[in-house]
Amino acid sequence: MLALYELYIRWRTARHDPHYTVQAINAEARRLWVNSVIEDRRDILAVQTLRNSTMAAIFLASTAVFLIVGVISLAEHGRDVNLALHALSIVGTVDPSLWLIKLLILVVDLCVAFFAFTQAVRNFNPVGYLLNVPAALKHPIITPRYIANFLNRAAHFYSIGMRTFYFTFPLLLWLFGPQFLVAASLILVLILFRLDRATDAGD
Repeated sequence: MLALYELYIRWRTARHDPHYTVQAINAEARRLWVNSVIEDRRDILAVQTLRNSTMAAIFLASTAVFLIVGVISLAEHGRDVNLALHALSIVGTVDPSLWLIKLLILVVDLCVAFFAFTQAVRNFNPVGYLLNVPAALKHPIITPRYIANFLNRAAHFYSIGMRTFYFTFPLLLWLFGPQFLVAASLILVLILFRLDRATDAGD
């Protein structure tokens, strides 16, 4: 369901309405922001904004590491925890091998989140230097478009990290039973559909 939803919003944005999602609007806003900072030399604003974005990504990357350690420690308890969590489930199996597969998928999801947030930090860092290159130098590569692409790439990785964090919600409920996985996935898709639409953001 989540994969189909992601494909749908990308298809809708690419083929019908380039301003359908909040992400598309924000990407344009970042391009305009880069031009504004360069033209008006708003250095303090740029530093504060980039610092806040970088610190948020670092905090979430650290959170992903703690969650990975927590999930791995949960695997050590094995069968007892598995049986306790499945007490609410009316369907599904308590096979220990399936329990480990569930935890492995959860760990992989959190590893993707960690990688995405660290890549966001990696792309946020050079933007501060690039913004302060004097326009008088007229460098053939360091243009506002180039800087905006760096910034939007960082934001894209940040968005991927947030998506994987959202996906931990149904994965965690999957530990209680498959029906909870399906219900949580449906709820998550409905929430994302509301949050991602640019038209709803302005309501």
